[in-house]
Amino acid sequence: MATEGTAYEYLAEPFDITRAAVVGIDAHGLIERWSKGAQALLGYRACEVLGRSAASLLAGGADLASAVSEPWRAGSSWEGLVAARHRAGHRVELALRTCPLQDAGEGRSWLAVVSEVSSLRRWELHQAVLHGLLGQSPIGIAVVDTELRYQLVNRVLERMDGVAAQQRVGRKVGQAVPGAAESTLEWQARQALDGGQTLLTFQHAVPEPGELLRGDRERVRLCASFRLQDRTSRVLGVCHTAVDVTDQDRARRRLALVNEASSRIGTTLDLDRTVRELAEIVVPQVADFVAVDLLETVLAARELAPVAVDGATVLRRAAHLSIQEDQPEVVVTAGDPTRYPPASPQSLCLDTGRSIRDPVIDESTTWLAQDPLRTAKLRVLGVHSHLVVPLQARGVTMGVATLLRWKSPEPFDDDDQLLVEELAARAAVCIENARRFTREHNTALALQHSLLPHGLPEQSAVEAAYRYIPADTEAGVGGDWFDVIPLSGARVALVVGDVVGHGIHAAATMGRLRTAVQTLADLDLSPDELLARLDDLVIRLADEADAANDTQVIGGTCVYAVYDPISRKLTVARAGHPSPAIAHLSEPVEFPDIPAGPPLGLGGLPFECAEIDVEEGSVIAFYTDGLIEASDRDVDVGFERLCFALAHPDRPLDEICNTMVRMLLPEHPRDDVAFLVARTRALSTDDVASWDVPAVPSAVHTIRQMANRQLAAWNLEDVAFTTELIVSELVTNAIRHASQPISLRLIRERTLICEVSDSSNTSPHLRRPLSTDEGGRGLFLVAHVAQRWGTRYTPQGKTIWAEQPLPPGQAHTSPPHTPTPTPTPTPTPT
Repeated sequence: MATEGTAYEYLAEPFDITRAAVVGIDAHGLIERWSKGAQALLGYRACEVLGRSAASLLAGGADLASAVSEPWRAGSSWEGLVAARHRAGHRVELALRTCPLQDAGEGRSWLAVVSEVSSLRRWELHQAVLHGLLGQSPIGIAVVDTELRYQLVNRVLERMDGVAAQQRVGRKVGQAVPGAAESTLEWQARQALDGGQTLLTFQHAVPEPGELLRGDRERVRLCASFRLQDRTSRVLGVCHTAVDVTDQDRARRRLALVNEASSRIGTTLDLDRTVRELAEIVVPQVADFVAVDLLETVLAARELAPVAVDGATVLRRAAHLSIQEDQPEVVVTAGDPTRYPPASPQSLCLDTGRSIRDPVIDESTTWLAQDPLRTAKLRVLGVHSHLVVPLQARGVTMGVATLLRWKSPEPFDDDDQLLVEELAARAAVCIENARRFTREHNTALALQHSLLPHGLPEQSAVEAAYRYIPADTEAGVGGDWFDVIPLSGARVALVVGDVVGHGIHAAATMGRLRTAVQTLADLDLSPDELLARLDDLVIRLADEADAANDTQVIGGTCVYAVYDPISRKLTVARAGHPSPAIAHLSEPVEFPDIPAGPPLGLGGLPFECAEIDVEEGSVIAFYTDGLIEASDRDVDVGFERLCFALAHPDRPLDEICNTMVRMLLPEHPRDDVAFLVARTRALSTDDVASWDVPAVPSAVHTIRQMANRQLAAWNLEDVAFTTELIVSELVTNAIRHASQPISLRLIRERTLICEVSDSSNTSPHLRRPLSTDEGGRGLFLVAHVAQRWGTRYTPQGKTIWAEQPLPPGQAHTSPPHTPTPTPTPTPTPT
């Protein structure tokens, strides 16, 4: 038995004579019987009270005697509260019941039953709880005996099931009311009788697909079945309780749907996918059909403006979804414009920014009369309920979502509207974020596209091809770039770089670095010196960003190479960038050991060059790290795949590029990828002529004659005069102002190049002489007759060069020599 005071103890009736205090009183009011219960309650033994007046034991006996005298004289029963004096002297509050007894002589005696007031109050409370549960609480209760026959059914359960208690009481469970609920109750009752455990279950009608949140006819109950036992643990039967939790269950599922929406809507920054995710949340859980229509500015990722409804509202269908695969509700296809009449709920929703709900659709409505196509669709399907909610974010309406019901008989109610408005509000924020991201992404793409080369310049040193693959929309636009820059002396610079970060900032930084590389390349700096200057620029840009409290990180990597088709040498320096790969005609693919300089922006460490002999027809591949790190495999796997992609360098360069993309890149790379492949060419010795020049003034005349004879051999007599002038001025300046050795070199390429080299590091200075000056006109004349001119410095000194255009048909517009390829062994990285 449970301890006293617990909610589940068995309480005996306080006036139960087997436990209570029983006193017998004769007709004169004297005690003639005294039970052990009375002795335990008041402390008096029978010998101490028998024959005494019952009133003498009461506290305030006179008052009590006057209170009970009338029922005493009338011989009627009486009950009430009295106060008695305990044998120990303290006062005891008692509940008293008296019953008159008749003897054979028609005398009258009394039977009095006494209990403590606290026991009575506790018992009355338990009785009140029992009556409240059965008659006042919202809990349906049924009691069955051990043979599973109904013994009690309260009115709440009657109302729940719509079955009168008379139809159940006395009948077995499962026979009284046929149905699935009765079968479940029978099973639970047997389990409770056999196992003695309390069983909890949810009972509700199995809904149709998509009707989880709809249908007031669907009632959900929390049911419990437990065994009933008396104080001796004898099993009496089973009590079954049922609580209607339909409203709570629907609220729970609505909350679950909102939580699901927060995790499913906006998983990416792709606008189309975000709209589709909203539709998949709404159908079939809330509606039979949903159409999401957005403004053109939203889908085009342009700036939003408040909606001005003027005439028919034109939106564009972003997505729609139906419970039926053939989508009979659809009037327009996704992506097409859709027009709504001025008085339609969609137009009004856009105008006011408020939801519009039509629980019952009347075909005589004005706007339906203006839209016969939609009216016909609604009539055929039997659509009866219509809900339009705005998609608003940051105070601007971006579109509307239209929901229809026809399969579910219940119209949209207030709860449905609140739910859909919550879902639409969450989706609208995600749509706005996707629109802003798309706009920024498109802006960055446009900026990047404008900053990248749109074609390769004409030059004879290499045949080049490239690929640029931007990252997917999740990663954003990166800062990869490439360049092919013609240099003096028929040389060419090959550049590939990668800027840290993504987005507009990275694209702008890439443009600044690319411009800087082109400017430094025009100075004919060596690769290591050019990277050092570029590193200084990145450090200055980073300092400017720090001064402006810009959190963007500025940095990057770069590889810069110069190829000379005359010497057939490749000079390379790199700043934290992967080494280029060289696919030789007769040897495996090589990754040359080029000193690894620090990434741009670190400063403090030098850059070093490596000079590599490259045979004509070899293919050199420059790339960003996104190419070899694009897959989820190890970087070594990326290098191996690159080797196989570069195998057989005699193939067309576009085919090699396509193979690199196919073998090394996934469908949606996480980072931008840029690579440049170049097939080397060699300038024929017949197109190059060079002479050593003695440091005497008389040598100028001899050099002019030799140059004229070479021009005649090249059939370039038309440019002999200007070439003679350039040679005379440059050689004369070298003899006067420089030191030996001095040399002259003529190169016939796309232009005629004249180069004079010496061992001096002094820089020539172009002056504009006055009419009275006797000298200083040499470089001034060269600058006027040459197409362009400049100076480049070498470890041995400097070279002053000048280019002039060749007559039509005399320039080399195709490779001067195409080598015969030899079989290539299986490539392996070295």
